[in-house]
Amino acid sequence: MAKRKQFKMTIEERRKRSFSTNFKIQKVREIESGKTKISELCSQYELASTSVYRWLRKFGTMKNKTERVIVEVESDTKQLLELKRQVAELEKIIGQKQILLDFKDKMIELAEQTYGVDIKKKFSTPHSNISGSRENNTPSP
Repeated sequence: MAKRKQFKMTIEERRKRSFSTNFKIQKVREIESGKTKISELCSQYELASTSVYRWLRKFGTMKNKTERVIVEVESDTKQLLELKRQVAELEKIIGQKQILLDFKDKMIELAEQTYGVDIKKKFSTPHSNISGSRENNTPSP
């Protein structure tokens, strides 16, 4: 009984052969309709998958389409949702900090009015280089 290996073509024989345009179109239609798979076609006719993909690009129904379909992986969606949650949380924290700053400013303003002391001005004056201790009042070099 003959075995399949006996009928296998050599590399030189495979390089010399060519398929007609009608044959290529017919096989592309079979692949697109789901009647056959690329792997089946490759093994049956001893073809490289790159050749079949080239036929698909040239003769397939999608050859003239310039649109690309982008498939978003579920993990990308989860990551996007997590980032949006983090942004919302950070905006909330910034809002709370702004409220605290506004509160402190208002408290300083009220304290200035109540005690008649310019608190903001006192905090904005530069500190002296002289230490507060009485032992050594000479400025450091």
